[in-house]
Amino acid sequence: MSDKTIENSIKIDAAGTVSDSGNILDNVNLPTDLRQLSIDKLPAVCQALRDRIINTLSTNPGHFASSMGAVELTVALHYVYNTPYDKIVWDVGHQAYSHKLLTGRKDRFDTLRKQGGLSGFPNPAESEYDTFIAGHASNSISAALGMAIAARLTPEEEKRRTVAVIGDASISGGLAFEGLNNASCNDNNLLIILNDNDMSIDDNVGALHRYLSRISTSARYNDMRYRAYNFLKRHNFVGDKGRGMLIRFTNAVKSLISKRQNIFDGLNIRYFGPIDGHDVENLVKVLREIKDMDGPRLLHLCTVKGKGFAPAEANPSVWHAPGTFDPKTGVRPSSGSNKPKPLKWQDVFGRSLVELAESHPDIVGVTAAMPSGTSMNCMLERFPKRTFDVGISEGHAVTFSGGLAAAGKHPFVAIYSSFLQRAYDNIIHDVSIQHLPVTFCIDRAGVVGDDGVTHHGLFDMAYLAVIPGMTVGSPMDESSLRNMMYTSLSYNGPIAIRYPRGNAFNPVWQTPFEQIEIGRSRRLLDGVSGGIAVMTIGPVGHDVAQLAEELASEGIYIAHYDMMWLKPLDTKAIEAAASRYAAVLTVEDGTVRGGLGSMITEHLASIGSHLPVVKLGTPADQWVHHGSVSQLRRDCGYDAEGIKNAIRNLHNTLAK
Repeated sequence: MSDKTIENSIKIDAAGTVSDSGNILDNVNLPTDLRQLSIDKLPAVCQALRDRIINTLSTNPGHFASSMGAVELTVALHYVYNTPYDKIVWDVGHQAYSHKLLTGRKDRFDTLRKQGGLSGFPNPAESEYDTFIAGHASNSISAALGMAIAARLTPEEEKRRTVAVIGDASISGGLAFEGLNNASCNDNNLLIILNDNDMSIDDNVGALHRYLSRISTSARYNDMRYRAYNFLKRHNFVGDKGRGMLIRFTNAVKSLISKRQNIFDGLNIRYFGPIDGHDVENLVKVLREIKDMDGPRLLHLCTVKGKGFAPAEANPSVWHAPGTFDPKTGVRPSSGSNKPKPLKWQDVFGRSLVELAESHPDIVGVTAAMPSGTSMNCMLERFPKRTFDVGISEGHAVTFSGGLAAAGKHPFVAIYSSFLQRAYDNIIHDVSIQHLPVTFCIDRAGVVGDDGVTHHGLFDMAYLAVIPGMTVGSPMDESSLRNMMYTSLSYNGPIAIRYPRGNAFNPVWQTPFEQIEIGRSRRLLDGVSGGIAVMTIGPVGHDVAQLAEELASEGIYIAHYDMMWLKPLDTKAIEAAASRYAAVLTVEDGTVRGGLGSMITEHLASIGSHLPVVKLGTPADQWVHHGSVSQLRRDCGYDAEGIKNAIRNLHNTLAK
């Protein structure tokens, strides 16, 4: 949509900074305070919210552009609806910072995403205004529909209103369509707000996105239809049973006149829009007009991601979560050093995949709306016809890859660990049962830090290892990642390779590809007979390698095994360790239930060994919330200090 179509509702100077909006927020602590203001004061509230978001996130990073783009929408919703009695369900929650500021959390906003502070996403455990957990995309319509129908079924709550807010990227997910389909055939008064900012984290893909950019309807037409329906209902010309037929008839008439079919009207969901999502006063008027209508409705808003901060508007992908920045200029700090730094794990994957694809024409790349987040964009730039971003559709990504593999290609599927959970049945049914050669490259495995409980990748080893025929590995270093990727090409079955968020270790990462034996560990330190064998999987092995010398100075000489593969497990190495050492300590960046420690314990039990096993990782049956990676690993007891203490305690126990 052009700049002329959506006019700026706030003022920004040439540098991109917002103007001082005064202290209007001082007296707005809850939505009840907001609703005491006259409608002409709402633009100032929006300006003040943007000021606060800019100033806070410039030093305490978070999801910036999405929240900037949803300010007017948030203000209008809380102004029109009687929250928290009326329910607002946010999708993903990247855009919910102004929602937090308006709902009693203003004084704690500077604790956002910090350990012990506010969550970066809506969470019912934090506030009664947060109606549903919001960390993964496309769930808002289904959840809100459940709430809307529950209200209809509860005496004296039939008039409770429910709103689902979903973005143009999230609505492309399969779960959103399931919710839309169900909303059209159940008695409810759900309002769905489509926040169309023409962007997800990366550019939106697919036919639905192109359709949304063209869709239109007439406000006058909708008003006339609503009045006509109420007239016919009052005079008993049509009842509730005939409503669907009437909607289908009027939709057909509208399609005939406009020569355009509306996908939502086709689902018997009344469509309104598109309207300017940054004109807060008009948005309030529209919401008031449609608030009390019966039946499912969809309001289509056009917004600008990063609205009100020129650098973010110009480059919304970078400003999705930009890190720290100068609030006046938008300048982001540079590293300040020319010294070579290790690549991010995702970049080692992305560049290695391109190398492999150069000599293996059967390789294709697949990701689900995260080409830059997984570094699949390296493959996309070099081999655009062999690389596929399927949008926020993880289940489809896996089944699509299964189809590619069944037809002779070798897909590398790059998806975050917590998002891959959404495709579990597809992994089982569409890849593993057929033993298809698909390589799953699982990014963001382990604790991920500030994004918290909805984004940690703690369960992938446990949930993948139980699948028959699935191979699961985790590299300790860059060369191991490259070699696992290379080895997967000659393996005729599914392989999962997990690695964490953040930087790897060695600036010289581009080692020659080597075929390695699947299911074979490597012993990095020999230790002493009767001592402790430390068995690690993944990059946490570096902590053990670095602290071994310090422990040796204390007279504690450990053996260290980089297990590399969770499945198949190197049982020969485990049995050899059981015959030589007096105890085993396992360390993994994931749940201790069902992971490396559990599998080693099970194998030792199966051979009748009573060797004691101490397991370090994230605790079983406990959720890990937000904080820095170092804080969370410390709290879970498997940072470097926690590992040292566990080894010392085990050593002292053995010495008694």
